[in-house]
Amino acid sequence: MTKADVVNEISKNTGIEKVTVQKTVEAFMETVKANLVKGNNVYLRGFGSFVIKRRAEKTARNISRNTTIIIPAHNIPSFKPSKSFVSKVKDTKK
Repeated sequence: MTKADVVNEISKNTGIEKVTVQKTVEAFMETVKANLVKGNNVYLRGFGSFVIKRRAEKTARNISRNTTIIIPAHNIPSFKPSKSFVSKVKDTKK
């Protein structure tokens, strides 16, 4: 499902114009990104959490040049679904 599909589905279910829904979805995503950049986690009860995870520094290999490189410590965004979300997906039969 793409962002356009999400916008179409919300618009169809709520009767709100697609342009308004698209602006709302974009604003939501920008808010989540902006808060993660600031170092704040975003918690959506019943859905999940957008959190920042810290990756430690590590040594890696560049196979083509046969050299060792150091990958510095860095932060990455991550999504952790809520327990109710996980249980609904687990219980779904294909």
